[in-house]
Amino acid sequence: MNHLFDVKGKVAVVTGGTRGIGYMIAQGLLINGAKVYVVSRKEESCQVAEQQLQQYGQVKGIAADLSNLAQIQIFAEKLSALEPQIDILVNNAGATWGAELGKFPEAGWDKVLDTNLKSVFFLTQALLPQLLNHTSESPSRVINIGSIDGLTVPTFGNYSYSASKAAVHQLTKHLAGHLAGQNINVNAIAPGPFETKMTEFMLQQNRDEIVNTIPLKRIGQAEDIVGTVLFLASQASSFITGAVIPLDGGYSTIR
Repeated sequence: MNHLFDVKGKVAVVTGGTRGIGYMIAQGLLINGAKVYVVSRKEESCQVAEQQLQQYGQVKGIAADLSNLAQIQIFAEKLSALEPQIDILVNNAGATWGAELGKFPEAGWDKVLDTNLKSVFFLTQALLPQLLNHTSESPSRVINIGSIDGLTVPTFGNYSYSASKAAVHQLTKHLAGHLAGQNINVNAIAPGPFETKMTEFMLQQNRDEIVNTIPLKRIGQAEDIVGTVLFLASQASSFITGAVIPLDGGYSTIR
């Protein structure tokens, strides 16, 4: 029982791992003994995150624009040269866009869907060889970061974001059903508001209003996302696949 949440020695990949929720996840996995690769579009961001995270464990940053299929393939080749097997893939990289319905641009649709949805599918596809060769008692894990905006109807004009996250939740279940026989568990987390760069403007403008809509009356903290990831990445959840876990202080229960 004392090893249920142990991730020591596991190899993890965290996309969008240089800031926000991805950085929280990378830090938490490192503190708990995993080796972590963080991925981001910008080389400089990868280098800074790597330097900051080194104090917690073995980490390497690799730059790649995961909305681009060619760069996904290049990243997968780089990773396979370093790690013949990975245990945990956290598909967290994300983008958002807000505009009035009548003015919402095609660029805002394509950028968000490519980053939030296409990258999840094609990166998981590209890393399948490294995710295989696990056992049913200790399967590899794919953890997709969705959003409560994919479970509820947002009040903001982030149409492509909410659509992409709802699709991530469905894709999670679809992949889970197809990959269970290959000892790969696929689950999703649907976070509510956390303190990140993506939510900074929203929280600055409407923090009290947002907090008051959350039954637990607070914003998500690093411990909340890290604890959920450790559960989904460890022996504690080896019999769970295809789940979408709201991490929202109860917000989705009243929307």
